[in-house]
Amino acid sequence: HEVEWSGMLYACDNVRLGYRLAPLDVYTPLDMRAPGATIGVYALECAMDELAHEVGIDPLELRLRNYTDINGNQGKRYSSKELRACYQQGAERFGWSRRPAQPRSLRDGHQLIGMGMATGVWEAIQMPASARACLDADGRLLVTSATADIGTGTYTAMTQIAADAMGLSMAEVEFRLGDSSLPQAPLEGGSATVSSVGSAVQRACAGLRQKLLDAVQQSPASPFTGANLETVEFVDGELRLKSGEHAVALRDIVQVSGALDAEASVKPDEKRDAWATGTHSAVFVEVRVDEDLGTIKISRVVSAIAAGRIVNPKTAGNQIVGGVVWGIGQALHEETLIDHRLGRYMNHNLAEYHIPVNADIPEIDVIFVEEHDEIVNDLGSKGVGEIGIVGVAAAVANAIYNATGKRVRDLPITLDKVL
Repeated sequence: HEVEWSGMLYACDNVRLGYRLAPLDVYTPLDMRAPGATIGVYALECAMDELAHEVGIDPLELRLRNYTDINGNQGKRYSSKELRACYQQGAERFGWSRRPAQPRSLRDGHQLIGMGMATGVWEAIQMPASARACLDADGRLLVTSATADIGTGTYTAMTQIAADAMGLSMAEVEFRLGDSSLPQAPLEGGSATVSSVGSAVQRACAGLRQKLLDAVQQSPASPFTGANLETVEFVDGELRLKSGEHAVALRDIVQVSGALDAEASVKPDEKRDAWATGTHSAVFVEVRVDEDLGTIKISRVVSAIAAGRIVNPKTAGNQIVGGVVWGIGQALHEETLIDHRLGRYMNHNLAEYHIPVNADIPEIDVIFVEEHDEIVNDLGSKGVGEIGIVGVAAAVANAIYNATGKRVRDLPITLDKVL
């Protein structure tokens, strides 16, 4: 799986990718975020940095020269790819133009300062999902789906999607999840919850809008007779004619008709089959390496993300920051040690497995570039759970090379390897 990512990012006429599986008598680990990509992209993006240095081209310029809108593994054009905007906005925010081309050129006392960057890519997945929307006699909207929230902001995002679809405030919407009696939904993984469950919520609300319009048209004297969903709007808790002539509160409709509900299921649209879909990122990192001790301190990170429509910038930004922290852990801290006689991990607990703490993490600047995608799903949203980590470790390694002239290919990059 790791080799796959080398075919996704750049234009190259002659590519052959392959791998071999070797059975080992070791304990089976579990995935970190973006399985395969975190390792595969590290190799690819460090190799791009090495190539840039060898041929004397700025690493960002090399990536731009080899840019492609096609996923080489599939031979398909991306449904959207605003990676150039990620490069441009990320580089500008970071100050990439001030990066010295020659390693060991920038210092502050005993600190060698280096700047590195890398590209990230992850799949934009959608899975089959269902949701139900019900408007009660008090005009409150209850939306349900058997999805989960593992700290990713699912409650908030689904409430927003439903409130926006029905013209209600978020305070008038309740979203329930986490019970198998609710409409079926996929596991929380693959950066697919908003695109999958969110699309189902949006479609369920569309069904509910139609039922509300049907209910208000039951009276022969209704001012909405002959109207359709194209000629009405749902705003501020009301159903209105777009002409502005008539409006009725949703609460008043259900008090007459009784509670109304609609359920919807979604699956990936066939129109996706002709396209490649993905999220992209450009990660920029500055490091300070103590010349005498080899200690590494990350001083700045800018991560620019293209992931379609961002439903909630705060919760999505939180996901990217978490991914960057995890990428810093991969680059500098996290290491599993195996007893080769027993095939067992010897540091499989947080007392002995080193992860980053607040003192290790600088200010992380997240940019979401504007990206419109009408192919990927009805929401145009791609998911951000995993793209945040992809490329981070490579950007750290490339910054360390720019600071020290030392290329470390074996993670984590500890001070003994730098010395």
